[in-house]
Amino acid sequence: MAKVILLNGSPKANGCTATALAEVIKVLNEEGIDTELIHVGNKAVRGCVCCGSCGNTGKCVFDDDLVNEVARKFEEADGLIVGSPVYYASPNGTILSFLDRLFFSSHFSKQMKVGAAVTSCRRGGNTATFDVLNKYFTISGMPVASSTYWNQVHGHTAEDVLKDKEGLQTMRNLARNMAFMIKAIGDAKEKYGLPAMESGAFTSFPDGK
Repeated sequence: MAKVILLNGSPKANGCTATALAEVIKVLNEEGIDTELIHVGNKAVRGCVCCGSCGNTGKCVFDDDLVNEVARKFEEADGLIVGSPVYYASPNGTILSFLDRLFFSSHFSKQMKVGAAVTSCRRGGNTATFDVLNKYFTISGMPVASSTYWNQVHGHTAEDVLKDKEGLQTMRNLARNMAFMIKAIGDAKEKYGLPAMESGAFTSFPDGK
């Protein structure tokens, strides 16, 4: 069975972000996709220090049983959804530190794993946050699942989010699109294999010219 990992980047286990992710999970399960929700936002996650150790070991040097554990699950999964509240028109600092380390230290191919970002805020900053999170997918060869609006909900509390009918509808449509993409990519992978990916070119101008 196909599987999607969902990361809750909010400090609150049952807040606005969790409410949005719950709506996605419900529909993914209805579509036959297995899911696992991992609460990241309440953990003490330090940032990447660019030590390069992961290049030799294949895992982050800070073995905190969170980033490396999720990396193992991510490798086996067919999709990844990252949820975050808006902090000063940007994602939660904890989830950014987590994603920096997760993507930088995990050297398995993420090609054609489907990615999606989900954001929540009281009023503004959602689209800027949404843009930041999607960058992790688009640098990694991961198709990005979209919906009928940007993947966001509004509300100051979880109860408020439940009143955001359009936001919840957006979450459900996101889940259906993501499930379709995962199934279609799975079928195409069996029939055609994955697209060929070039590597080796690395643009740099150390001579200043």
